[in-house]
Amino acid sequence: MESSLPMIWAGLLAIAVFLYLLLDGFDLGLGILFPFVNRDEHRDIMMNTVAPVWDGNETWLVLGGGGLFAAFPKAYAALMPAIYMPIGFMLTALIFRGVAFEFRARATGSGRRIWDQAFHWGSVVATFAQGLILGTIVQGVTLEQGRFAGGMFDWLTPFSFVTGCALVWGYVLLGATWLVIKTEGELLDWSRQAALIAAIVVLAMIAVVSFWVPALDVAAADHWGFSYFDVDWSKLLPLIPVPLLVAVSFWRLIRGIRRGDTYSPYLWSVALFLLGYLGLLIGIFPYIVPYGLTIEQAAAAPNTQGLLLVGALVMLPIILGYTVYVYWVFRGKVTSDAGYH
Repeated sequence: MESSLPMIWAGLLAIAVFLYLLLDGFDLGLGILFPFVNRDEHRDIMMNTVAPVWDGNETWLVLGGGGLFAAFPKAYAALMPAIYMPIGFMLTALIFRGVAFEFRARATGSGRRIWDQAFHWGSVVATFAQGLILGTIVQGVTLEQGRFAGGMFDWLTPFSFVTGCALVWGYVLLGATWLVIKTEGELLDWSRQAALIAAIVVLAMIAVVSFWVPALDVAAADHWGFSYFDVDWSKLLPLIPVPLLVAVSFWRLIRGIRRGDTYSPYLWSVALFLLGYLGLLIGIFPYIVPYGLTIEQAAAAPNTQGLLLVGALVMLPIILGYTVYVYWVFRGKVTSDAGYH
């Protein structure tokens, strides 16, 4: 059992991070879309669709960060100096965004416009910062003897800039398909058009990032058996179902939007995110700090991870149960008279 603890914890953290991307992704995407609707009434509806759940969604971010600190302290110490600045941008933007939820409901006139912009730009900056972190992880962190040995701005590269843009469009897709579930009438029609545009851009972004990774000359490309000068078919062929499923998900997503389906566009958007996340994990495994510190090397002592696991087995069902309950209570379409306060 002790030998399995690092992998169990790595699996729990991977699930927590994915749930955060999935759940907070659609409400950040909604914030990115916020100023592009013309009527204030529609913006009220958009905010009311996520008001009961947005803060609970961020629980998974806390769990992911706290779990990394407690279960893999060496990874936390090595990774954080490499991404302090984008994390600072993300947390500052999330604060502005959270405050906007409360103050916008009480503001009028120009004050309301200010909080609209705070909500929008807080969502944009938080998402883009997460994309910068993702790009930094994929391109690798410079370590010497397990400690960060890179520069302050290693996270700021053309590749991480593109992954930041890609995540912005990914969250826009989640936000637009969420609105398809929660709205009706004119706003529903607008949401379907936004989802269609976002789906096409997201597919293009997936292709750009996928073909850029081999140019980085990192282990992630080798794990996929792909480089610009050679293809290792023994590695690539077993993984071919992943890009094929991406193509199928995209096709079903577009078909669901055009047919006017309610739930399938969001579910196929989730499938695209899941497959992209799986592709990332395949690329960086078994590293927890790419490409210098493995899961085994960064793990805390077995007794520490064992004690933490007992706590996690108590708390995770509670968090999952609360999350399911809230989404069930606030299910269905949201109208303009469903006020947040």
